[in-house]
Amino acid sequence: MKLMIIGATGMAGSAITTLALAHGHQVTAVGRSATKLAQLPADTNLTTLAQDAFTLTTTDLTAVDVVVDAMATPPDQAYLHVDLATKLVAQLRGTTQPRLVFILGAGSLTTGSDQHLFVNDIAADPANASFLSIPQNQLKELTFLRTVDNVNWVGISPAADFHAGQATTMLTGTDTLLVNQAGQSVTTAGTMAQAVVNEIEQPAHHQTRFTVANAD
Repeated sequence: MKLMIIGATGMAGSAITTLALAHGHQVTAVGRSATKLAQLPADTNLTTLAQDAFTLTTTDLTAVDVVVDAMATPPDQAYLHVDLATKLVAQLRGTTQPRLVFILGAGSLTTGSDQHLFVNDIAADPANASFLSIPQNQLKELTFLRTVDNVNWVGISPAADFHAGQATTMLTGTDTLLVNQAGQSVTTAGTMAQAVVNEIEQPAHHQTRFTVANAD
């Protein structure tokens, strides 16, 4: 398939790019830094595009089968998660291709006996104040996506601790924060990449969000 990965040099984006290439897909890797793009695996199926995702045209987007939005932002620009989602959707209203895959946050998942939003737990700890805007805006992003019924999209949220690492056996769910048998709520970038590529190759979700975590 032809894939475009926005934020291809980030933690999630680079893992998705590497795995997609390993599966034989044609990948257009989009990132702002040509230097970082040059560090992606050398592959005849890889094309790099050093430009701001907000400059992508409808022609750019419709040239591929799937667009993965794995863009990361600094906390003071967390609103860009919402802005990019709305831009991509606006450009593709009324279409079925490309499919949009959004890497969302864990803050929009529910947890506890009262099923409260996990972002409330994040906000309750003063130590998280410096990055709180990111899960808050990723919640806004999902809230927007849930109003979209004429674009082919899917969202994927990690567990509470999302960090670099290899893929493991995965747990999947819908809207509840996942915890494994060891009491850990962790998703490695490798596990996220596996979930994304699985969903691209064998679509199982449409206009909804699901979540993935490491089982061990």
